[in-house]
Amino acid sequence: QVQLAESGGGLVQPGESLRLSCVATGNTRRAYTMGWLRQAPGQQREFVAAQTWDGGVSYYGDSVKGRFTVSRDNSKNAVYLEMRNLKSENTDVYYCAAARVNTDLLNGRPDYWGQGTQVTVSS
Repeated sequence: QVQLAESGGGLVQPGESLRLSCVATGNTRRAYTMGWLRQAPGQQREFVAAQTWDGGVSYYGDSVKGRFTVSRDNSKNAVYLEMRNLKSENTDVYYCAAARVNTDLLNGRPDYWGQGTQVTVSS
């Protein structure tokens, strides 16, 4: 089992930046792809960004390419999401996620996910 704990959400104005952090605990010896999903009330989880366990490959959803950057620090069992030039449509609950198979996370079906952190972009 892997437990994921997010932090860093909050209220920002359009155009501002925010950095989300996630720390994994438990059985972290496996090589997991880690990343982020988002979900609005009543909607399916949507893929945002992910990075393979060695940091060699990063994936991004079309709507965030060029504005969001995913990174990880395996020495801290942590994954981060740097969000720049935020827009109102980025408002959502963001979930840290981990998967043994890349496509499971990209398809919104990770093995593990956290409790989520709210990101609100509003003037």
